[in-house]
Amino acid sequence: MQWFAAPEYWPSRLLVQRLLAALYLIGFLAAARQFRALIGSRGMLPVPRFTARVPFRQSPGLFHLHYSDRFFAAVALTGAALSAALLGGLGDAVPLWTSMLCWAVLWVLYLSIVNVGQTWYSFGWESLLLEAGFLATFLGNADTAPPAPVLWLLRWLVFRVEFGAGLIKLRGDSCWRDLTCLRYHHETQPMPGPLSWFFHHLPDPLHRVEAAANHVTQLLVPVGLLLPQPVASYAACVVVATQLWLVASGNFAWLNWLTIALALAAVDPARLGLSVDPRAYPATAAWFEALALALTAAVLVLSYWPVRNMVSPRQVMNRSFNRIHLVNTYGAFGSVNRTRQEVVVEGTDEQVITRHTVWKEYGFKGKPGDVRRLPRQYAPYHLRLDWVMWFAGISTGYARPWFLPFVARLLVNDRDTLRLLRHNPFPDTPPTHVRATLHLYRFTDWRELRDTGAWWHRTAWSEYLAPVDLAALARAGHRPPPAAGTGKDAGDRPGTPGGARTTHPDGRS
Repeated sequence: MQWFAAPEYWPSRLLVQRLLAALYLIGFLAAARQFRALIGSRGMLPVPRFTARVPFRQSPGLFHLHYSDRFFAAVALTGAALSAALLGGLGDAVPLWTSMLCWAVLWVLYLSIVNVGQTWYSFGWESLLLEAGFLATFLGNADTAPPAPVLWLLRWLVFRVEFGAGLIKLRGDSCWRDLTCLRYHHETQPMPGPLSWFFHHLPDPLHRVEAAANHVTQLLVPVGLLLPQPVASYAACVVVATQLWLVASGNFAWLNWLTIALALAAVDPARLGLSVDPRAYPATAAWFEALALALTAAVLVLSYWPVRNMVSPRQVMNRSFNRIHLVNTYGAFGSVNRTRQEVVVEGTDEQVITRHTVWKEYGFKGKPGDVRRLPRQYAPYHLRLDWVMWFAGISTGYARPWFLPFVARLLVNDRDTLRLLRHNPFPDTPPTHVRATLHLYRFTDWRELRDTGAWWHRTAWSEYLAPVDLAALARAGHRPPPAAGTGKDAGDRPGTPGGARTTHPDGRS
């Protein structure tokens, strides 16, 4: 079928596949570095406990067949190695069926991690990586011309990402309709970056332009992706530019870079005046055409649910309609916080708590803490604990399953947990008590920055967790993880940190 092949898109396919491989690599490396404290056998939300109560059919993956920390590490590192190989060009150096198998293995490995990741993996970019990675399996390699139907499926995916996000904003917070959301967003977003302070202090008319441009780029431009060339290429370039703006303004894991990768599938280099050497490909194998067309038909059928969601006045965002995260619905920031609430975690080595007790603060790598510390750029790497701490500040219910297990691990200087932090104020002996307080953070203005050197100003607001020690946690049903090598799981039941008001945060699956 002559219409099936789109050889002129070979540079676009190359970029899409290389970027996806790079993002897979980051995802697997983040999993390998962080899983022991988060979901390991001694973690805050242990995988064995999850698989004991959730059957395979509800969260399919390898870890229902077997789990150990060594096996999880082997899965993550195997995924990282295979991702690096595909990034280096392995997919084009092997036969087509082998290349497809490599991409399929990556998808199975990452699906297995996401489906036991619980709170730590409950965000839209996890489903987006899985959906994009599954489609990449059918993009072919140097043995075959890029398949036009699969390129169209990638366009359809980035359309849903952008259009869904635009609709949820238009239907959600009124500040999107009166163009005032950007007065607050750069300051209150989950994890600001090094330029967020400067974005926040742009003149108010520019903030209104930002908000208006958001509506254009998420509600009008995505339609151009589904139109003939050269409109689709121009629309893709606009998507890339706006995503780079978001990359500069904050830390959103790999969401923006993945959206850029998907948008590139709509770019025809020749339509942009780029000189690209043509490539001659042999006739496409019939079995490959059949698989790609079967995939297209399946995506069209599964698209019923995200389309129904998009046209519904009760639209939800970041929802998977099946257990394997294919053809999902997406969106972000349907509501924008007007104030920033941060949970500050502190410990003391004093045996008796008095009003004179000296408390020392734990430092996180990405989330705001020290007011003089300029926010860092971590994306596309994902700091999972730092990210969910933002949700903990606005929803005690969100923090209920994991916050007290986190505190229990601080009380014993758990090595794996402390590796997730930037600073441990008790390097020699664990603290006797840990507490948490809720603070209001705001960016300083130019004069405050010049006079104090502080990027943030913070004000204590309320008690989030009263001082607790190991005995108090044990009475509440929480105990610290056993020593490494005992083969036992950490014992924790859901608990409730108190003091903060409960809301429903955006951005979860």
